[in-house]
Formats: sequence, structure tokens, C-alpha cells
Amino acid sequence: MKNLKGIICLIATSILLFNSFYSTAQSKKQKSKKPLVVFVTGDHEYSSEATMPLIAAELEKNYGMRTIVLKSSPDYKSEENIPGLEALKEADLAVFYLRWRRLPEDQVKYIDDYLKSGKPVMGFRTTTHAFNYPAGHPLEKWNAFGEFAFGAPPGWGKGGHTHYGHNSTTDVSVIPAEAKHPILTGVPNNFHADSWLYHVLPHYPVKGSKWLLMGKSVNPDKAAIDNPVAWTWKTAAGGRSFMTTLGHPKDFNEEGLQRLVINAVHWTLNKPVPKKWAGKIEMNVPYRD
Repeated sequence: MKNLKGIICLIATSILLFNSFYSTAQSKKQKSKKPLVVFVTGDHEYSSEATMPLIAAELEKNYGMRTIVLKSSPDYKSEENIPGLEALKEADLAVFYLRWRRLPEDQVKYIDDYLKSGKPVMGFRTTTHAFNYPAGHPLEKWNAFGEFAFGAPPGWGKGGHTHYGHNSTTDVSVIPAEAKHPILTGVPNNFHADSWLYHVLPHYPVKGSKWLLMGKSVNPDKAAIDNPVAWTWKTAAGGRSFMTTLGHPKDFNEEGLQRLVINAVHWTLNKPVPKKWAGKIEMNVPYRD
């Protein structure tokens, strides 16, 4: 009888251990299915280290994703150090909001390897001029990061890249031919942005890009023409690419822009855009004058 009780006890213990192991394995499996989105921030001016974590939190809370937000160190003014870029080795999507960084070669290599992997990328505003190495520097080619990652101008002042003054704003409209693009799901046909319009035409966005939104400068400081403010593209390695020259922190209070960003994250990951919008995100991040 004692032996029988021992056997029953052993069987029960084995079942409990198996169930515990199976539950842990399933949990790890489910976690591994969640895409990892890595945000790389550091821009001096637009508070990306504050806006991007709010987007990241929304992706985790309501859209089934994992996120990591990387920031310049020791603060947003620091141009030569973004710790943690090795996270890009595991990333399913890299989102960049950078301005005039001079990262060391070992850190840039993580970005280079990521781009060469053919995985998708997203970029905001000053990422058109993400890097600012001096002439003759071994990494000087990275000043053109905007071009080879997003089909954008290869740096500030390059290819006619400029803007229409800090006292201007931008009227944004959906380009009618692309109104049914998944990224534009739920985005109003017209909305207003605090970002002063970036001039990128006529050479950018590069051939092969698909323009989604057009911007019209309001109160420009010079003669202005309409310019695209959001487009898709493909990197040389075949990765999906989405770029918007919007990104003033007040822009993120606009629900239409929030939807654009959440949709773009899904689209670049080659996932269906959300069938149900989880609602407006409370942002309210200040701009640094």
C-alpha cells in the first residue's frame, strides 16, 4: 500500500511539474511571437526621448508588441553615445528619431548591420539629418543616413533640404490616389501640424517612393511650394521603410497623426493595421525653444 501511495504521489508530482513546464514554455512562446520594436532617440530639439516612450507604451498596452526605447546619454544633448544599440540585433522594427549625432563606430555598426538585414525602418523629422560627422571623418557617409534608410535628402542643406521658418506651420492633406493605403486607415483627409514644412523636392523622396501625405506651408518665411510629408519606400536590402517629416511634439496631440504612426508600425512589420483603434493617446510633451 505504501508503495502504491508513493507511486501515486510520484505521478501527481510529475504531472504538476509537466504542467508548470508546459505553462512556462507556452508563456515564452507567446512572448516570442510579439514583435520587438526598438526606438532610437536623440534630437536636441523635439523631445523625442519623451514622445517615443509614449508611443512605445501604447504599442505594448493595446497592440501586442514589445518595445525598447534607447536614449542619448547622459542626456538628450549628448551627441556621441546611445547605449543599448545591441538591442537592434533582436529588433523586428527600428524606429529612428535622431538629429546630428556623432556616434562611435562600434555603435554605428549595430545600425549598419540592422539595415543590411533587410528588416523594416521608420523615421521622424530630423532623422533626415541624423548624423553630422566632420568632413574626412571615417563615418562621414552616415551623414546621408536619411537617403539610404528612407529615400530622404542626404542631410540638412543637401539636395535643397530646408524649411519655411519657425513661425510657420503646416496644413496636411491625404494624397487622393493613396487614400486607401493601409497606413492612412482612420487618418483624416486634412489636419494641421505645428511642424514647419520641410522642403525636400524636387529630388526627394527618391524614385520608387510612394507619397502618402502632402504639406502646405502656412505663414512661410519665403516663397513656398507644397512638399510630401510622409512616404513609404524600400531600403537597398529590401526592408520596408516609412518616413514622415512631421514630428513636432505638438503634432503628436493630433489623433490623426497618432493613427498614422500606429498604422505605420504595423505596416512596416507587414502586419494588418489594427481593426479597432484603441483611442487617442495622451501626449502633451513640450517643445524645446
